[in-house]
Amino acid sequence: MTMAWYDNAVFYHIYPLGLCGCAHENDGQPTPGAFEKLNAWAEHAARIGCTAIYIGPLFESGSHGYDTIDYRRVDRRLGTNEEFREFVANCHARGQKVIVDGVFNHVGRDFFAFQNLKTDRENARYKDWFCDVNFWGNNEYNDGFSYGNWGGFNLLVKLNQRNPEVQNYHYDTIRFWVREFDIDGIRLDAADVLDFEFMKGLRRLANEVKPEFWLMGEVIHGDYSRWANPEMLHSVTNYELHKGLWSGHNDHNYFEIAHTMRRLQGLCHDTRLYQAAQPGPHPPYCSSSIYALGHSVHLLWLGICN
Repeated sequence: MTMAWYDNAVFYHIYPLGLCGCAHENDGQPTPGAFEKLNAWAEHAARIGCTAIYIGPLFESGSHGYDTIDYRRVDRRLGTNEEFREFVANCHARGQKVIVDGVFNHVGRDFFAFQNLKTDRENARYKDWFCDVNFWGNNEYNDGFSYGNWGGFNLLVKLNQRNPEVQNYHYDTIRFWVREFDIDGIRLDAADVLDFEFMKGLRRLANEVKPEFWLMGEVIHGDYSRWANPEMLHSVTNYELHKGLWSGHNDHNYFEIAHTMRRLQGLCHDTRLYQAAQPGPHPPYCSSSIYALGHSVHLLWLGICN
């Protein structure tokens, strides 16, 4: 059986706005030398054996990167689309894959569709792009209406992923990212609150846009196999085991690690969780890369390899 690139990948995570010392609020001014610094760190990652770069959030936002304003423009505090395209090409030349953040659950208040909602209210062309819009409500911004958000933060406006227009907008964005930048996969922010049918559509799209295009979802708790399966995502963040490792080593409570491993083995059924990988091809299985010896090495991720 042929192994996919992510079966043996070692990931290096970069939060570019922080690493490059960008302004916290987007003032539209580029940070000098941002992509030179990012490329230098990717080179360093290659020297220590990392074969994939997970970088994000990367696209135009108002502040921390997760309040997206424009999905198809690199955050101007970092630089330009052309500079990111060159960054990806440099990574590929070193044999590194590149994964970006896909923040599809919510947008920033300056996103074009939300600006249309603020201006035209009940007559807004894009009012159905958002969840729980209530024109009898209000909020701390005094919009004269309320709306769904992420985590109680009205800065992050919840998108209606069951709206076909929203789905197609995101699907076209991914096609744009692959066409313009040649990325190799996406880390889905807040995947634990994304609509399952939307994620199934993402998986179908991933199978079309590029061979072995990889989807990993941010999931905090729960039955990880609900997200990581052949119909949806290849992998999810394994925060449950991260907690066990942190507590186990700090409190010398290794029962928690053992309990977590047994629980995840039970959830994922046909698995070889946390075993040292043997030489040669491996069959499809639900794996946590915590063992860091044969499949994707990133300590927090659990996934189906298929």
